[in-house]
Amino acid sequence: MIDEKNFTKYLSRFEIDAAVQEIAERINRDYAGQNIVLVAVLKGAYVFLADLVRYLKVDFEVEFVRLSSYGRARESSGTVTILKDIEADIRGKHVLIVEEIIDSGRTLKFLVERLRSSGPASVEIVSLLDKESKRVVQVPVKYVGRKIDDQFLIGYGLDLEEKCRNLPDIYYLKYPN
Repeated sequence: MIDEKNFTKYLSRFEIDAAVQEIAERINRDYAGQNIVLVAVLKGAYVFLADLVRYLKVDFEVEFVRLSSYGRARESSGTVTILKDIEADIRGKHVLIVEEIIDSGRTLKFLVERLRSSGPASVEIVSLLDKESKRVVQVPVKYVGRKIDDQFLIGYGLDLEEKCRNLPDIYYLKYPN
């Protein structure tokens, strides 16, 4: 499915699972006895979300939002467009935005501000991967699985032109085009 000349394994499915469990344990501690709303950013976060909820012991609701700042490019355009908004009323609720990877921070800053305008009790960010070195806009990330270098990644929900999301491991591109 992938060309091993161009891609190298970055995180194995076992390393990913350990990171997901660690995040879930922290959420379970921080929100014990509370109901939370998980807002997953489509499309990439659905794999991470599916694994994360299996480890959660707190009550939760799931919502999805679809935003675009990339189109079919490998770098963000800087303009965020809402393609699908959440449907639930989040007033007074604790909201956790679930993202598979944070890059520039623009999309998440936009989403955090959008959600905060609806009056939730809190809004926090959960991300499996964080490319902190690429941050253009600062966003408060409460839960991070792994801080990573600036590399183009595929697998585990991360795609290359809508392909490779189904790979159970995460790979990085050796030679960017």
